[in-house]
Amino acid sequence: MIERLQISHLRNLTQISLEPAACNIIIGANGSGKTSLLEAIFLLSRGKSFRHHQPKRYIQHHQNNTTVHAKLSDGRTLAIQKQADATTILRLNQTTVYNQSILTEQLPTLLIDPSTMDMLEQGSASRRQLLDWLVFHMKQGFHPQWMAYQRLLKQRNSLLKSTRYLTQVQLAELKSWDKGLSNHAALIHHYREQVFTEWQPYFAKSILQLLPSYAKQLSLSYNAGYDTSVALDVQLNERLEQDLQLGYTRIGNHRADIHVHWRSDESISDQTTDARTAASANSIQTKLPTLKEQAANVLSRGEKKLLITALRLSQLPLLLNDEESSDSLNDDLSSKATPVVLLDDITAELDDRAIEILLSTLAQLPCQVFMTSLTDDILPLVNELWSQPNTFHVKQGKISFTN
Repeated sequence: MIERLQISHLRNLTQISLEPAACNIIIGANGSGKTSLLEAIFLLSRGKSFRHHQPKRYIQHHQNNTTVHAKLSDGRTLAIQKQADATTILRLNQTTVYNQSILTEQLPTLLIDPSTMDMLEQGSASRRQLLDWLVFHMKQGFHPQWMAYQRLLKQRNSLLKSTRYLTQVQLAELKSWDKGLSNHAALIHHYREQVFTEWQPYFAKSILQLLPSYAKQLSLSYNAGYDTSVALDVQLNERLEQDLQLGYTRIGNHRADIHVHWRSDESISDQTTDARTAASANSIQTKLPTLKEQAANVLSRGEKKLLITALRLSQLPLLLNDEESSDSLNDDLSSKATPVVLLDDITAELDDRAIEILLSTLAQLPCQVFMTSLTDDILPLVNELWSQPNTFHVKQGKISFTN
């Protein structure tokens, strides 16, 4: 859990220092800087902003860099500095580290904000990242395999873009890359499939809470991005000519997706009633095949928000239960990271019932919560669910503690 947070020169936050609690409410008008505080925590955890990928867009004007520093409750310290040219300095316990994944492991961060509410209609990347966030934190072997796969994929795509006709040397090189991609792909799929299977019952439970009338209609499916019954390198070889024409690799782990389906069972009843035995009429029912389509095409805008909230919310209990299982095999409990949940302007996105379910669920989990709001209307519910929440007011980049 974050015990102290310091932010320098991020948007309109010039110099900020605060001591968060388990639950933190940040109240302020639009443009006051409340979302920038969540952005700073996300930047520390993920190495990037959820609003803009270019550092110069979130580094304060006339400043060369932005810095975020956090001290955790177990004494560990994390820090990130981003330069305008995207140069990054990372530190763990005052020691420079060179992989963002090291900080990400220490500070698992889950974001629920307005931009994620369009996840069902967007491309597969955001939904794939939803699964990979879980896999990263639950399967230690996943990240090295994913990084190696990405490096080979980048090399392959670079070659595909450079020419439509391969020399014998280039073809041999590409086949070598394809074999490596295939090996990494099999392991990545294995990790994803395992975690996806474990995720299913947690998602079903969240749907039962947030969309109970649709609990039987909604289901989750995982698409690996290629036919897993055949080695990836074999399939890449079969599609090589088309990939050369297009200039990129069309199948593989990088095309994996998560789908939410709507299932509808239709039936036609044909009742034949004997006039003499009308009270005990026979019913002949012909059941048609189950109709399945994307839930995004059926649900209303409000229902989609509840569905996406269920997807996000269902990840935390799974992650925490996985850590508890790991604890039974590992006595070093202090090494377990407390998930941080960032809720940006949820009162504008969710109705009162959904907010109550979301917050009451979070209050029962060992996680730290930061939520923003335009008004203090949410405070009575927060005070009911958490014993000592912290309330901060933000005005023109200045943050004041008001408990």
